[in-house]
Amino acid sequence: MFVKTVSRRYNNDMGVRDVHDILERLCNLLRMEVRTFGLRYGLQPVQIEAVTYLTHCNRYSDTPQAVGEYLGLTKGTVSQSLKVLEQKGLLRKQQDKQDKRIVHLAATAKGKKLVEQSITAKGLEAALKMTSSLRGRELEELLRSILRGMQHHNQRKTFAACHTCRFNEQHTGGYVCGLTQEPLREREIQLICREHEYPGEKTLISVS
Repeated sequence: MFVKTVSRRYNNDMGVRDVHDILERLCNLLRMEVRTFGLRYGLQPVQIEAVTYLTHCNRYSDTPQAVGEYLGLTKGTVSQSLKVLEQKGLLRKQQDKQDKRIVHLAATAKGKKLVEQSITAKGLEAALKMTSSLRGRELEELLRSILRGMQHHNQRKTFAACHTCRFNEQHTGGYVCGLTQEPLREREIQLICREHEYPGEKTLISVS
């Protein structure tokens, strides 16, 4: 019985290690391609990651603080990265209409084009074409499940799409954020949010 238990643990550990190694290699490869792409435009990987984030976050998540939380960066690193992106015309800043202390960020048309080019340059699309569409969807679901599990285990913000959030409410006239009580446009519910929480999950961080 002991041998069987040890064997099961060994096999499970090897499975986790194999998945870890594959994911780590994929992440390293993606970062390598981003670094190579960025050199053509005088950009560091973190700067490309920042403008990429700004292309798919919502209005509650487009601040320098949110960028830092999403990428796990210090305030200083975020500030320098955003400065470079603004100088290169890849993002624009705008003060909040209600609270002038808050600055909102948005990728410019030039920034959005750069992001699309960077994604293509990574070669991921070409790699996915080598699999069937069914397997591609299964892979996406599996990766999302792993991501959610790790975020929950490590108590990290989920930064997931608004329409999957427990605060997302569908009313007769459209969608409303149950946290802010503000109406949401159709496009907004597809964007990611720093206040996102999956249904049934305990709140980890209060609204700032």
